[in-house]
Amino acid sequence: MSNQYVLFDAPGPRARRISMILNIVVALGVTGLLVWVYQALAAQGQMAPHLWWNAINVNAWTNYLLPGIQFTLQAAAIAVVTSVVFGLAFGFLRLAPFRIVRWFALVVVEFFRAVPVLVLMVFLHFFISQFLSEYIDPRNSAYYAVIVALTLYNGAVIAELVRSGVKSLPKGQREAAMAVGMTPTGSLRVVEVPQALVAMLPSLVAQFVIILKDSALGYIIGFSELLRYSRHLGAGYGNILQAMVVGAVIFIAINFILVWLAQTLSRRLSTRTSGDVDVGIPGMVKFAANAPDEHDNMSTTQAQAIIRQDRTK
Repeated sequence: MSNQYVLFDAPGPRARRISMILNIVVALGVTGLLVWVYQALAAQGQMAPHLWWNAINVNAWTNYLLPGIQFTLQAAAIAVVTSVVFGLAFGFLRLAPFRIVRWFALVVVEFFRAVPVLVLMVFLHFFISQFLSEYIDPRNSAYYAVIVALTLYNGAVIAELVRSGVKSLPKGQREAAMAVGMTPTGSLRVVEVPQALVAMLPSLVAQFVIILKDSALGYIIGFSELLRYSRHLGAGYGNILQAMVVGAVIFIAINFILVWLAQTLSRRLSTRTSGDVDVGIPGMVKFAANAPDEHDNMSTTQAQAIIRQDRTK
């Protein structure tokens, strides 16, 4: 039997009319604002076709936009992987049974969550170029500084997501794991963390989007990514506005694809976890998680008849 929980009353005819009127007014206001912006830009010559064409032609894509996209995605992809590893490691440490380990992980996580990512980039850029020049080419110090800074900051956030996700699970999950002989660490690794990862997938995707956007902060320390290449393109052709708009549209498209992929993965995971569940204990068979109770649709008379039969037996 499925229960429906209504958080608010359904709007009536009057409320629907008011909502429709407000939507129309807002749409007209946004349309008017866009028209005004277009006219203001056209009056300053910013809507000239050659300015926009120089921002999207073959030369722009070959020498500016594609290299910028490559370095942006490369740095963001590496930072996503390393931040997930960092977050899982310190998330486990935040849940460790030893207090000193939990306090150490707490200090590390809260420190890197509190420090702005731009400050980390600037510090790491200076540190790598000054003290690690024997091992890392100073020309690449900005690249490594961006990746390490994104890893530390977002890894600390993911570690806190892991901790809060595990703490939000029912206590019966760990108790059931302990009942079948698992250790607390095994319960975290096999039972609790996988469920927490599925539950916090939307938050993880939001953090991945932040990683992608924060990679643009590397422009401050000289990292050649999409924003820097877009500015070089605009400076070369005198169309800064057009080049930055194209760069912004590319960022939006990449984020949209990332969110769509995450939503698809979330739907598949939810479908898989809502199907048949194998308990994995000898002597216990597979059961369907969403199978309806056979007595849900049973009438009161039928239930009473079954009870009487049981009593006569």
